[in-house]
Amino acid sequence: MNINDYDYELDEKYIAQTPLKVRSESKLMILNKENGDIEHTKFFNIKNYLKKGDVLVLNDTKVLPARLMGKKIDTEANIEILLLKNIEGDIWECLARPGKRLHIGTIIKFSDDLTCEVMEKLEDGIVRVNFKYTGIFLEIIEKIGLMPLPPYIHKSLEEQDRYQTVYAKYLGSAAAPTAGLHFTKELLAEIKEMGVEICYVTLHVGLGTFRPVEVENIKDHHMHSEYYEMTKNVANILNKAKKEHRCIYAVGTTSTRVLETVMSKYHEFKECTGNTDIFIYPGYKFLAIDGLITNFHLPKSTLLMLVSALAKREYILNAYEIAKEKNYRFFSFGDAMFIK
Repeated sequence: MNINDYDYELDEKYIAQTPLKVRSESKLMILNKENGDIEHTKFFNIKNYLKKGDVLVLNDTKVLPARLMGKKIDTEANIEILLLKNIEGDIWECLARPGKRLHIGTIIKFSDDLTCEVMEKLEDGIVRVNFKYTGIFLEIIEKIGLMPLPPYIHKSLEEQDRYQTVYAKYLGSAAAPTAGLHFTKELLAEIKEMGVEICYVTLHVGLGTFRPVEVENIKDHHMHSEYYEMTKNVANILNKAKKEHRCIYAVGTTSTRVLETVMSKYHEFKECTGNTDIFIYPGYKFLAIDGLITNFHLPKSTLLMLVSALAKREYILNAYEIAKEKNYRFFSFGDAMFIK
């Protein structure tokens, strides 16, 4: 349970800075969670590891282009605002850079249609602001906002939609559910034609997903909370699959968190909405999923702990070392692993 048990060395050269030209051309590592055996292939061959009757669960959240570049009305100083959470109405909690330049009452202009006023200053550069605009707020944000790329990505994104899955539907995430970035519409159609059921849950990814674990004993870590939804139709599909002992595979740790939260809470899949702060680490008994398609995660992260709960920690860390030897790309724009 020591945080250092989830650490590994990673040179920056392994961190993918840009997406591949073709999503499904990424590398795919197949990890057998029972014995640690490994195979290497390309992601478009994922269909060779699925069979008729399997269920694939994807997260259809859509990333809000939440980085807004503006200027203070009085001094013309540049200010960057990152939308974090809608408090109520047009009041949002945001991360401001540089926050020290802002005071209560400061007005920031982003475009002719959008301004905000600072209502409250909190810790660590967090502010609460009240937006004023002409038109529809989210449409303006989609038009002028930039993608909130993770802090380890230093190159700008030429095509904004490459940080969205091809099935993204419901705006609300501060980060992409990156395991899903490997799928193309054509690949999903091929998988469906095989007789694999594809269904969607929604979990809006928060910035807490990038927050490092800073306690020595991981059990003392306070997990961030994220909003999720599961529809009645999806619950019915999953319950039927469980009853018939068919495999349920989650695409991404976010989909996993939804499925395991619902099953832990209700002992079945159920139409529901809520907020989850489920923290999955070794010792956890999975109730919902049989396998997981995921990317390669940061050292000392809750995501690395989650995958180490599904396969043994030793299998995961060994797989990561082999991934480096084979020049896999790590993190958000990196390659994928199928743990099954």
